[in-house]
Amino acid sequence: MRWVMLGLIFTGTTFNYIDRNVIAILKQDLQARFQITDPQYGYIAGAFALAYAIGQVLSGRLLDLIGTRAGYGLAMIAWSFCAMVTALGCGPVSFAVYRGALGFSESPSFPAAAKVCAEWFPRRQRAFAFGFVNAGASIASVITPPVVAFLTLWYGWQAAFVWTGAMGLVLAAVWFPLFRRPEVHPWVSAQELALIKSDPPEAPVKLPWRKIVQYRQTWVFAIGKLFTDSIWWFFLTWIPDFLSKPPYNLKLKEVALPLVVIYTMAGLGSIGGGMLSSWMIRRGASVNFARKMTMLICGAMALPIMFTPLAHNEWVAVAVISVAVAGHQGFSSNLYTLCSDLFPTKLVASIAGFGGFFGYVSASVFQPFTGYWLKYTGNYYGPFFCAGIAYLSALGIMHLLSPRLQPAVMPVEPRFPVVEAASDGNGPADEAAPKD
Repeated sequence: MRWVMLGLIFTGTTFNYIDRNVIAILKQDLQARFQITDPQYGYIAGAFALAYAIGQVLSGRLLDLIGTRAGYGLAMIAWSFCAMVTALGCGPVSFAVYRGALGFSESPSFPAAAKVCAEWFPRRQRAFAFGFVNAGASIASVITPPVVAFLTLWYGWQAAFVWTGAMGLVLAAVWFPLFRRPEVHPWVSAQELALIKSDPPEAPVKLPWRKIVQYRQTWVFAIGKLFTDSIWWFFLTWIPDFLSKPPYNLKLKEVALPLVVIYTMAGLGSIGGGMLSSWMIRRGASVNFARKMTMLICGAMALPIMFTPLAHNEWVAVAVISVAVAGHQGFSSNLYTLCSDLFPTKLVASIAGFGGFFGYVSASVFQPFTGYWLKYTGNYYGPFFCAGIAYLSALGIMHLLSPRLQPAVMPVEPRFPVVEAASDGNGPADEAAPKD
């Protein structure tokens, strides 16, 4: 059943990213139809990212409080309606409002995914599990271009938003009756439950935000998201535009195949990155070595993307971008797994949401930056340079903060309160009752 639960989260992530990607595929058409400039498009993408950032902090905490089933299921319904109403957009302001609403409603997606992986998988399987979930973002990017092209050419651009948004409602109808925690799920066997719970038991813990932010491990994850989320969002929102401009000049129908290649590679990178670190751990490597070595390899894969604007053939550019996005997804799979490596399961969604806040704040700044860079330079050199150096820079700072990736030490509360014995006033009190 853990693989069924993983399939539900994978599907949710896929639908989530399809809804995000629609506007990027339609960018050229919407810009021409509504006279939207590149800086304005940057603000539209930035509105999504900023709302997503705010939602990440709130949604992570909410998921830890009310549970994944209710929190994620309600989020599916909300983001589906927000995606559908984007069809009512009529200019940069309205599109920014609708995309902001979509960003806020989609924000529980990855904190929920991290929490499900922590609840349903033992530590040794979590990187692969999250790599599989993370691949949903790439699969969505493979599916979206041909689907949006078909819907737009046959039924109009509004249909692309309406029909893709409606898919989340179908998934919500499956999610609520099927998802439960493994301890109470009627279809989980005793053998599978024993496997899921095979890690050492965790003490119950509940920490306020003022305590969570004091842990260095919290900032390890937050720094990784701060440096890399903006780059992934750049890939999603600007690569179709990059391929549609000189020297490539690809049209809506022509850009679909290159994007399918790029994001197929991203999906393979996501699963491969998770498998690689899990394989290292099974071979006896420490979690510290396995996670960081995998992220080092993935970060190195992104370096050549700095030179992409120099490529005069679209397939050379596609090849370089494909390797970089595969590296991003492998890096991201291991980065999210650090939440459950470093913190108890009960805090995973809160930590994931906290880091996601920083990631999408940086994305909300990087999107307008890209728009203005294009306006004043007419090229993509600056954004691609940032994309190339982001991952190794993030890993270097993360290593300085936590050279050994030691799990956070949680405060231990006594199982029974300490009882003070009464004194007669003439001498020491009688021996206190046993504490345990």
